[in-house]
Amino acid sequence: MDLTQIIAALRAEQEQLEEAILSLERVAGTRGKRRGRPPAWMMALEEAPAVKAPKKRRGRPLGSGKKRTEAAGE
Repeated sequence: MDLTQIIAALRAEQEQLEEAILSLERVAGTRGKRRGRPPAWMMALEEAPAVKAPKKRRGRPLGSGKKRTEAAGE
């Protein structure tokens, strides 16, 4: 290979590297520190356990309610 061809190839590679460096610097500059609480969907991704625990039931326990009122009314 001729020296001029080697130099030309190295300069082309140098330009590509400079473009890649500039684009990475732009990406790094646009990412600022996040503020506030992350969205719920993002928290779910971070906390996703291998096995999901069942949701706790809220309110009255099963079996209470109508049966008591019917038994008291009779």
